[in-house]
Amino acid sequence: MSCHLKRLIRLITIWQCAPETKESPPRKRKYQRKEVVFLNTFAKKTPEPRTLVLLRRTTRTEGGPCLHFETRQTVLLRSMNDFAVLNTGRKMPLLGLGTWKSEPGKVKQAVVWALEAGYRHIDCAAIYGNEAEIGEALQEILGPSKSLRREDVFITSKLWNSRHHPEDVEPALLKTLKDLKLEYLDLYLIHWPYAFQRGESPFPRQEDGTMLYDDIDYKLTWAAMEKLVGKGLVRSIGMSNFNSRQIDDVLSVASIKPTVLQVEGHPYLAQIELLAHCRDRGLVMTAYSPLGSPDRAWKHPDEPVVLQEPLITSLAEKYKKSPAQIILRWQIQRGVVTIPKSVTESRIKENIQVFDFTLEAEEMNSITALNKGWRYIVPVIEVEGKRVPRDAGHPHYPFNDPY
Repeated sequence: MSCHLKRLIRLITIWQCAPETKESPPRKRKYQRKEVVFLNTFAKKTPEPRTLVLLRRTTRTEGGPCLHFETRQTVLLRSMNDFAVLNTGRKMPLLGLGTWKSEPGKVKQAVVWALEAGYRHIDCAAIYGNEAEIGEALQEILGPSKSLRREDVFITSKLWNSRHHPEDVEPALLKTLKDLKLEYLDLYLIHWPYAFQRGESPFPRQEDGTMLYDDIDYKLTWAAMEKLVGKGLVRSIGMSNFNSRQIDDVLSVASIKPTVLQVEGHPYLAQIELLAHCRDRGLVMTAYSPLGSPDRAWKHPDEPVVLQEPLITSLAEKYKKSPAQIILRWQIQRGVVTIPKSVTESRIKENIQVFDFTLEAEEMNSITALNKGWRYIVPVIEVEGKRVPRDAGHPHYPFNDPY
């Protein structure tokens, strides 16, 4: 325990125990209790285990405050995040770790590094194929006598397209919870607004390579999602890759309103109109692929590279930050939750070091003005030897609308 913390506890203990003077008239005391976590910070590296101090404040209606302390020995992992407040009142960390394309064998360590670096938000999905390994990391770190409590970390997952049938929604969630070794999710999203053919295959195809779809209305899927909240299996529900019309379609029937819309978002796809649409309806936006997903298998050699944009690189030089940090700062500064993916320890640590500087208003506007409606993430398939948009012919395909 640091010497500064020892002095603080000693000082408050004396204050707490100081006797009333003889002149003090007897008085009846009423107490209003409130627990606050006091997070001690250290200038130098401290020996483990570090100390988590629970500050219990008791306020009297008459007289001064009375403070009580209790200590618990644990490995304290300090959060580095600010939060967005959902329409449920719950807090969602503005920066999280994305896990799409995080390979098995690497994602467990990536999650551990992220939580140790101060991340308190992990974004998952059943279709990513790595939730069981993520669950191993969570099991190691989360628990009453471990580094973090379950309630300290915000965990998201997503319902895949082949599980849209109302009878399949809860079993799909239970499989995710089993893999992640959790009792509940903080957020569960419908991954895409259209349904694939019901069954075990995540990508059911016809002989010519085109997809097999189902005609399930996503509003029926939403009603099944609402039941998960009532059962305490998820805290909040939302959508991914829905457009503005589809958002309003869900809102027209929702008993439980969506809290979050997750979509691709970066300076070349600033989602200006869609972000305004979400805010008008009380939704928080999450941006996936915020750095342009440069490790995509279908990356085209002549596509624009947002990390090489001259404005971004000049701001990086000005603030002595990386281009990635400038982009991430732009997103969180405009209130967009951001989930960069990495399995490299140095990049994981770098990506969260964005809360120690602020972009000027003119700089924020200049970055937003880079918007050109460019999508890096458009699912494609090969049909008769040609790569074509995978789902563009589906009536619920979201990218045919303006936003």
